[in-house]
Amino acid sequence: MSGPGERLVAQLAQIKELSGLSLRALAKEAGLSSSSLSRYLTGRLVPPWEAVVALCRAVRRDPRPLRAVWAEASRAGPAAPPRRNDLPADLIDFTGREAEAARVEQLLRSAGAATVDGMAGVGKTSLALHVAHRLADAYPDGGLYLDLHGFTPGHVPLTPAAALAQLLTGLDVERPPAGEVERAARWRSELSRRRVLVVLDNAADAGQVRPLLPGAGTSAVLVTSRNRLVGLESVPPVSLEPLTDGDAALLFGRAAGLALDADDAVGRVLRECGGLPLALRMAGARLRHRPGWTVAVLAERLRDNAGRFDAVFGMSLQQLDAGHRRLFRLLGLLPGDDFDAGVAAALAGLTPGRAEAALEELVDAHLVRETSPGRYRLHDLLRRYASELAADEEPRPGDAVRRVLAHYLERAAATGDPAWFDLEYGNLVAAFDTAVRLGADEVVAGLPPAMRVWFFRHRGTDDQVRMLAAAAEAAGRLGRDRAALLADLGFAHAAAGRLDEARAAYSEAAGLDPGDEVAAGLALRTGWVCRDLGDLPAARAHFRRAAGLFERLGQDGGRSQALAFDGWVTLRLGDRAEAVALARASLALAEGPARVTGLVTLGLALATAPSPADSNDASALNDLDEAPAPAPDDLDEAPALDDLDEALRVLHEALSVAERHDLRHNRAWCHNSLGVALRTGGRIEEALEQHRLALELLEPLAEAQLEADCRREYAATLALRGDGT
Repeated sequence: MSGPGERLVAQLAQIKELSGLSLRALAKEAGLSSSSLSRYLTGRLVPPWEAVVALCRAVRRDPRPLRAVWAEASRAGPAAPPRRNDLPADLIDFTGREAEAARVEQLLRSAGAATVDGMAGVGKTSLALHVAHRLADAYPDGGLYLDLHGFTPGHVPLTPAAALAQLLTGLDVERPPAGEVERAARWRSELSRRRVLVVLDNAADAGQVRPLLPGAGTSAVLVTSRNRLVGLESVPPVSLEPLTDGDAALLFGRAAGLALDADDAVGRVLRECGGLPLALRMAGARLRHRPGWTVAVLAERLRDNAGRFDAVFGMSLQQLDAGHRRLFRLLGLLPGDDFDAGVAAALAGLTPGRAEAALEELVDAHLVRETSPGRYRLHDLLRRYASELAADEEPRPGDAVRRVLAHYLERAAATGDPAWFDLEYGNLVAAFDTAVRLGADEVVAGLPPAMRVWFFRHRGTDDQVRMLAAAAEAAGRLGRDRAALLADLGFAHAAAGRLDEARAAYSEAAGLDPGDEVAAGLALRTGWVCRDLGDLPAARAHFRRAAGLFERLGQDGGRSQALAFDGWVTLRLGDRAEAVALARASLALAEGPARVTGLVTLGLALATAPSPADSNDASALNDLDEAPAPAPDDLDEAPALDDLDEALRVLHEALSVAERHDLRHNRAWCHNSLGVALRTGGRIEEALEQHRLALELLEPLAEAQLEADCRREYAATLALRGDGT
């Protein structure tokens, strides 16, 4: 059941919907600031009763029925925002390391960064996570965790650019900037406004880590690596040695479930385990599962094996049946970082129930770790050991991997849940790369289209571009249509600001003679790219071709968009009257959010001074014979062309539509367009406020082209003010 704060927010949202006004317009009507109203509507602040009354009066609604829920919400206070926490679970049997943990905590508080280094299996990650959980309350904005794969078998270390993209996504930055330098700057900016603890696990070297460090602010970064990162001069190191005999004996006893005396047999076990927590836990688990054994028997068994890790790992495997041992060695082949029972089932050809039972046995033997309910992963040493066993003992290891790839493809194609893609994204990319390596073209060609749900929210990423390029090649080898994949590739390039590459991809797709539906989308997208490249005549030609194709398909929404953008380009080419007519034609076809472009185009056209082009001066458009303009009877008569008030009304309507449908980049576009319109009317201060609102909205969106347009118009308005500020 929702709390009083959530119930009050729901009531206030109904008031806003009932008003039909934008947030700013409703705030003005109620005599409130728009920033305060935004906080009320998102639950970040409980409004005073007077504000509730003012909002109700703005929509002619009796406020008295809301008094009780408002009073409850006022007593409860605003709900705390959800705290981001990606950290794997702390170990319940964490033992020793008091001095090292205290040193790391002190460095995080004083320097904002620390590194933990040491040999494989010595407990670097365990210490880092233990400290991170102990300090959770000191970092109220949450904890982030990222495995940099510096020494993970079968993985290439993450590049700084890829790591930054994942970290920014973890902070809900939907579209990180394209370049590494820009991403690093954005990362530092985001951390400076928050108090977050970031754990960067398994770093390869200082060069991989340096761009990921915070700048000013109160966030902190904790790095682990097998190497001492001496190149990070500002990040003090804490080096781990194997556990002392006392701590090692304590951990071994806890893992075995026994109170042990420090006798010769215990000493021999500790020597075989080398003071490494991973080996001690596994040896203790082995003893716990063999109640008839003594410590002396365990020590003898360990001594008789060839090597320390073969002894500990192999003995842990020996307690399992053949099926469980097979699952363990197959897990060494698995692409990705972590996995669930469904993935394990596909890998070993088991039912999910049998796979889950087998995983529980592996967890009990400390061969697999359950990092969160239903999610599992292997330590790097165990992954390497498992993969070596698989290479020696599995007759057809590639079959198991292909089953996993098919499983990921099937799941991605079947689900539309964004949370699943967020959880599995790293594994999906790893599965794709494995499919490329194995030549599994069905997966290579199929996985990127199945990931459109995720890529729509995170478009333009480096992963998306390379995956779509490889998918198009795989589709060609399979004899399938490549046009849709190339169209998506072009869109990914465009979202990342690589406009020439986008235009080339669209051109290649169009050259494959796709059907009308794909061709219409290609024409519209190519028009956008040509517009952003400044080639307005070519953009108009593509928009007109798109309008004709959408009309043939009977798709009014697409035709409306094409007409609206045709009008936008036509306005910039100097023909105001035709731009108004095209915008009107667009609006006659559009409903809902599709109206924004037409309304913005119409508003800008109405606010623009007449030009020679309105007297049929179309010399710049002589090459536009690819498709005709809409017929005269399709266009409404243009209104009075000097009516600024009408222009502002239309632009506010566009803003209201964008706000109602939560179209953030369109909201920024509308505010910027209002600034342009107000500037033409000489209302400079109001115009500047609209430009600032646009830039504030764009800050978290990484819309490079739109931000450049807004900054250009802002500068033009500032120049008219005359004081240079």
